[in-house]
Parts: sequence; C-alpha cells; structure tokens
Amino acid sequence: MNPPLVDPATISLETALQIRTWRVDEEYSWRAVAQAASELWGSDFGSNQLYGQDLCAVAAALLGEDPDREPWN
Repeated sequence: MNPPLVDPATISLETALQIRTWRVDEEYSWRAVAQAASELWGSDFGSNQLYGQDLCAVAAALLGEDPDREPWN
C-alpha cells in the first residue's frame, strides 16, 4: 500500500471547498483535480491520478463527507 500523497494538515477548509468545487460541481476527473491543484498551488504532481484521488479523499473527510459516495464519486 502506498502512503498518501496529501498531508491532511495542509488542507484548509477553503482548500477543501475548492477541491469539492472541481470534483463535484465542475465534474473534474481525479487527474483534472490534480492538474488544477498543481497549477494553482505550485505542486510538482501535475495530473497524477493518485494525487487527485488523495486530495478528494482529504477534502471530503474535512467536509464530513464520504469520498466514495455521491456526490464525490
């Protein structure tokens, strides 16, 4: 099992809401979430799907939602 690529301590409520907007409202794939985050926050992950998936999981948890259920997935 791979360690998570996102430290939950680095995700603020504002950041979680931005990630939710990309994934839920704008229907971004995990790769697109990763790319948008990389461009906005200067990450080196680019469009790494695992990074996008981890971002969504951390954001959903912070917002009290399940990343494996609607509306996230």
